[in-house]
Amino acid sequence: MMTAMFRSPVVVYGLDASRKTGEYSVNFGKKALIVTDNNLDKIGLLDGIKRSLTDARVDFVIFDKVTTEPLMEYAEEGLKVFKKNNCDLLISVGGGSCMDTAKGISILASNPGRLPDFEGMNRVKNPGIPHVAIPTTAGTGSEVTPSAVIADSERNVKMLIMSPHLGTKIALVDPFLTVPMPQSITASTGMDALTHAIEGYISVKAHTITDTLNLHAIQLISENLPQAWADGTNIQARTNMMIGALETGMGFCNSSVALVHGMARPLGAYFHIPHGIANAALLPTVMEFTIWGNPRKYAKIAEAMGENTEGLSVMDSAYLAVEAVKRLADGLKIPPLRGLGISQDKFDKVVEQMSNDALVGGSAGFNPRKATPGEILELYRKAY
Repeated sequence: MMTAMFRSPVVVYGLDASRKTGEYSVNFGKKALIVTDNNLDKIGLLDGIKRSLTDARVDFVIFDKVTTEPLMEYAEEGLKVFKKNNCDLLISVGGGSCMDTAKGISILASNPGRLPDFEGMNRVKNPGIPHVAIPTTAGTGSEVTPSAVIADSERNVKMLIMSPHLGTKIALVDPFLTVPMPQSITASTGMDALTHAIEGYISVKAHTITDTLNLHAIQLISENLPQAWADGTNIQARTNMMIGALETGMGFCNSSVALVHGMARPLGAYFHIPHGIANAALLPTVMEFTIWGNPRKYAKIAEAMGENTEGLSVMDSAYLAVEAVKRLADGLKIPPLRGLGISQDKFDKVVEQMSNDALVGGSAGFNPRKATPGEILELYRKAY
């Protein structure tokens, strides 16, 4: 048996978990910078969190400029607010963009340099600022991962930064916070979580613990995403989605994602497509390419997604996983790449460069079927 490592921060989950923010934050700092999205504060989603901090006598200021994907500029601007107000704690409230922006601020507050200096594996030398993560979407898993994806608009690149120093101190996972999510965000983040679970499960770095988490996450997400999308007030579906996203967050960050994510990052950088939508548009095509690398695991994915594999060969069962993912994406009204506003002309101009960029982050190397730049080029075209 191989030796494997498993990392995870402390997790508090359940209805109203976010109302314990002050109780836990007081252990890590005296003044917090809350990194969030202005819309979340407007609709009152931060009210219970702010009351909790006040009751615990934890002072706070709010940085609410994160309105799109996590940009390098957001982290740099947030750092100025952090320093100006003498903060010693970060609290992120929002989706992956807010959590990754907080991670960017954490890096810059403790390490000299700019964020591109830390791109890649283990290039963050000093421990970051204590970070309490409170997700409002069931998708990225960033609340439990020691990594951040931050867009560098100067180079037209989405940087992947990975370091144990990016791990959060505690994750407060509250399904109530996901209820206001619109259908489009529910679909995008839900398919992001499903992609994490599938890729974390088939990764060549997967092991027993990650397999258990990711396979159960596939089941939970495929069973509950349609219901959470159809009725956002279905609290049981919302709860199960949060648990599924949490499970795969802990799973894939210990086993790695694979080729889909390698290809999705350039799509986001060049065309500004939401990460979950880019994953969803690529997932069936890449799954079909990868099946030969580990058909038994794909057969297990089909079973976890509720497909009837009785009497079928392993290979026939494996292909049912692809059909299940296609059916789910179609039901959530997620179009192929061509339907996402990407013109044929612009796509053709950058697709070769994207095929090379897909290998840069390293996640493609964990795919059970290795892909050359030429094969990735054909996969992009097929997905388009």
